[in-house]
Amino acid sequence: MFRNSLIAGFRNFRKNKSYSFLNILGLAIGIACAGLIFLWVEDETGFDQVHVKKERLYMVLNNWPFSQHFSTYESTPGLMGPAIKKEIPGVVNTCRTNESRNIQLIVIGNKSVYSEGMYADSTLFSMFTIPFVQGSAATAFIQTHSMVITEKAAHKFFGPEKNILGRTVRLDNKQDYRITGVVKDLPENNSIQFEWLVPFDIMFKENSWLSNWDSNGILTMVELEKTAHVEAVNQQLHDFIKKRVPKSIVSSFIFPMKDWHLRFDFENGKPTGKGRIQYVHMFSLIAWIILFLACINFMNLATARSEKRAKEVGVRKVLGSGRGKLIGQFISEAMFLAFLSVIAGVLIMMIVLPFFNVLAQKQLTLNLGDPIHLLSLLGITVVCGLVAGSYPSLYLSSFNPVFVLKGIKMKSGSAAQIRKGLVVMQFSVSIILIICTIIIFQQIEHARNRELGYDKNNLLVTDVQGDMGKHFNAIKQDLLSTGVVEKAALSDHETIYGGNNSDHYSWEGKDPNVTNIVSQRNVSPELLSTNGIKVVLGRDFYPDPVPDSNNIIITESLAKIMNKPNPVGSIISAGDDRYTVIGMVKDFVYGNVFGTSSDPLIFFCNPHYEYSNVMYMKIKKQVSTEKAVQQIEAVMKKDNPLYPFQYRFVDDQFNQLFLSEMLVSKLSRVFAVLAICISCLGLFGLAAFTAERRTKEIGIRKVLGAGVMRLAGLLSGEFLKLIAIASLLAFPIAWYAMHNWLQNYAYHITIHWWIFAAAGAASMVIALITISFQTIRAAIVNPIRSLRSE
Repeated sequence: MFRNSLIAGFRNFRKNKSYSFLNILGLAIGIACAGLIFLWVEDETGFDQVHVKKERLYMVLNNWPFSQHFSTYESTPGLMGPAIKKEIPGVVNTCRTNESRNIQLIVIGNKSVYSEGMYADSTLFSMFTIPFVQGSAATAFIQTHSMVITEKAAHKFFGPEKNILGRTVRLDNKQDYRITGVVKDLPENNSIQFEWLVPFDIMFKENSWLSNWDSNGILTMVELEKTAHVEAVNQQLHDFIKKRVPKSIVSSFIFPMKDWHLRFDFENGKPTGKGRIQYVHMFSLIAWIILFLACINFMNLATARSEKRAKEVGVRKVLGSGRGKLIGQFISEAMFLAFLSVIAGVLIMMIVLPFFNVLAQKQLTLNLGDPIHLLSLLGITVVCGLVAGSYPSLYLSSFNPVFVLKGIKMKSGSAAQIRKGLVVMQFSVSIILIICTIIIFQQIEHARNRELGYDKNNLLVTDVQGDMGKHFNAIKQDLLSTGVVEKAALSDHETIYGGNNSDHYSWEGKDPNVTNIVSQRNVSPELLSTNGIKVVLGRDFYPDPVPDSNNIIITESLAKIMNKPNPVGSIISAGDDRYTVIGMVKDFVYGNVFGTSSDPLIFFCNPHYEYSNVMYMKIKKQVSTEKAVQQIEAVMKKDNPLYPFQYRFVDDQFNQLFLSEMLVSKLSRVFAVLAICISCLGLFGLAAFTAERRTKEIGIRKVLGAGVMRLAGLLSGEFLKLIAIASLLAFPIAWYAMHNWLQNYAYHITIHWWIFAAAGAASMVIALITISFQTIRAAIVNPIRSLRSE
């Protein structure tokens, strides 16, 4: 029976090539789109799956109370890890690593390369699944200056050489390290990423502040016993720092590894359960919707062609075929088309996947040998076949053979209404996606084009390496002498990101019962003018930092907390140190680009340039970027020859802050276009069928004097009414969805009515273009041909 059904399906395919092609193309596009989304979802939900102990691994987080809310940070004291292991029952192990990205120069003989790595405790190898291919975890960090590298780094450092244990590299042109292990490359969807590892003890010895319980800057991770209770651990962690620093206002808790990637979102110090998981849910829903839209096409076209198969059904019933057998045949035919569509969909995916990877910034592969992927394709075939063929099979098999064979016209009212309903559903989804795409794009542009409080254009930043800090004045003069650099300055933190925080500041009139967290930056005198941060009261730092070593500049937000409209001349204390406010700058956006207000901040004039971390250079507007970079690189090569010049533009860094939102925006645009294409394929087929079905009516109307445009309008009007109904249904759903999405951002747009009007009008135009070919073609047919049989 199955073989006969396939043969019948193939014959039906050949007999109705145009409609079958539309069916297959629509399903293939839907399957390809859904398949790509599911690959992305699989990658997102598969984060950190390589780690055997994933369910028992946690990160220590700290809650800091600002003036109106709690903020959650990963940064912890350097002594916290060992103390937790020693004092809290249920904790098997702890591991510390550096908090921020650590890109260092690696020198191998005459070769120099930049590589990203970590300082880490040796417990990293037992807590996380990091397989060794050379050496072992037991001996990796026995020596102080040991280094473990990945296979990728091994090839990057030593080329094709295989056995590299015992080889030596120099880190940051300061210290030689011996290679004691090579580990497998970790997958891209892994929270821990590195090319090299060195013992954390080195970092601990080189930074005295790590011995201070009141200083943060380290990631601390813990492994719990299988029987440990997270609530009990959190109870003991809550005041863990306060017990050592009585004045501390920080509270701690642990956050599970299984939520690091998808649910790392906090509100007022508590996990919200939100994060990238929202995008996973949203795109998964879109994938199923687009797949369903493709199935709707099949149902529409199959039921529309039902009258053409009415006699076939009648003859089969007379010859003894029961309804169940007919249903099975039509379902099998739908399965056959679904099978062809899956093959076509996989081919489309193979072609499109490289472009999708660029768009999603991932390295996804089809991996058709994976049993899960094969089962998924089989499942999609079955689901599409059943969904797409269910109603047509029930409808076709219900025909009365007596009526059919006597030529009595079958009542098709219910089928027509269902077809119209499906068209409305298709375009409702398409219009919703169009509206969502417009609003998401507007929200991103709204944040990107907001007043930042600094000038990110033509601003270049580079890491301070080697003796750049010590020789900054000479380097600055050489940069200015090139004629391409307008200004240069140093800072301990990058302008657009967060910096160090402290709750030790006080001032006259401060309520002792209120705790205020204040950010701080140590900068050279030219930093504010180089970054375009405006001083609105008082003055900027003097060019010579020494006179201003006890002077500070604050932001408007701190002045508001101090309740001093003009804070110039005020004294702010930090312990025994007293600082005079000499200026106030306009608030600028840093950290959270979607926030409505900036956290309070203090600028300290830093006389010790060697402790700076980044250098900013303002390029003159009339100078080409390429020329400026070449000139700056020449200066750096002369003044800091041991370190190859690396740089980044602040406007590019700023755009990186919108990666998640821009991904959603781009994918939404793609999905909206695909949904429209799939809907239009079905509409094109239905328009062709309608024109064919009303051929005689059109001929009669032409004989009676109807013009081409009037006939085209007559045929188009029915479909345009359906689009109008779809718009009315889509508008409130789209508004509700986008209104809720925008609530995730404090700084967001207002949804305007014209967006809905534009989306509805665009859908009308697209639908009209889609059906115009068929309607005009039908309207210009010679009426003699259509009425000849009469």
